[in-house]
Amino acid sequence: MSAPLQRVCFQLQVRPERLEEYKERHRAVWPDMLAALSATGWHNYSLFLRPDGLLIGYLETPSLQAARDGMARTEVNARWQSEMAPFFVELEGTPDQGFLQLEEVFHLE
Repeated sequence: MSAPLQRVCFQLQVRPERLEEYKERHRAVWPDMLAALSATGWHNYSLFLRPDGLLIGYLETPSLQAARDGMARTEVNARWQSEMAPFFVELEGTPDQGFLQLEEVFHLE
């Protein structure tokens, strides 16, 4: 039996003046980026955006650190993170490394 997946929820803040462009970019994520995410353990990955730019992300993965490390070794991730970084306020590093991970306090199986 395999180990349970880690559920990860995180937040970032999208610049309000760039909301529509951010949404448009995510309607057309590059196929090689999608393939890299799947291959490196980013499963059941969703992003939710409030009108004020609060972005909530959710994913399931065997290991968040391994998933991040796997993406860090891909060329496509370097390009994507470089293009996405200007969309966020108060970001330290790249979006995939600089997000605020939220504590899970309840889960109904």
